[in-house]
Amino acid sequence: MPAPTPPPDFFALSTLPAFPETAQARLRALLSDGRRKLLGLVGAPGAGKSTVALALRQALGARAQVVPMDGFHLANVELARLGRAHRKGAPDTFDGAGYAALLRRLRHQGADETVYAPEFRREIEEPVAGAIAVLPQTQLVIAEGNYLLLDEGPWAAVAALLDEVWYVDVDDALREARLLRRHEQFGRSPAAARDWLAATDAPNAHRIAATRARAHHVLHWS
Repeated sequence: MPAPTPPPDFFALSTLPAFPETAQARLRALLSDGRRKLLGLVGAPGAGKSTVALALRQALGARAQVVPMDGFHLANVELARLGRAHRKGAPDTFDGAGYAALLRRLRHQGADETVYAPEFRREIEEPVAGAIAVLPQTQLVIAEGNYLLLDEGPWAAVAALLDEVWYVDVDDALREARLLRRHEQFGRSPAAARDWLAATDAPNAHRIAATRARAHHVLHWS
């Protein structure tokens, strides 16, 4: 893939409220050679990964695309077949090998090739195939998800496919309050939301927090 030459003022992250200068500097360095780069954003459920990814994409415009891990959720019918629907969001409720294969393809994308990625739609709680187009001229692919640094199963292949991984860190009380609001927004009762947080989100958060030391950078952005 040909390496585009970035214009002198190629991004405006400084316009984003409270986005740390250290993160801005890291991203400028990452993109300085004009070549395709893959940046991972990892963190516990509710940490704000999607918000950070969207902010970066808005700052970079057409030069960036977000490819979330959530598009590789197994379909609800498959989770039911496997008996895993009650813990949807755990590592084995995703097609981790499929996500790693997509990242490999994005690392070697042809100059005349568009790569399509799936997207998770919360309103239907299902992934939708082919919803995200990554164009050959896209310089920054933002891989966003919970298990990018997990060193077990198919997830163990992911970290090596990323140029940098940032751990998005936030106060646990704020993170859990966000999760409860999200669960209620998408149809759970307050009691069901609390139960899901305790039984599913909390164990996943502990597992993700254990991978923090493998990140290149910890991003504090609330």
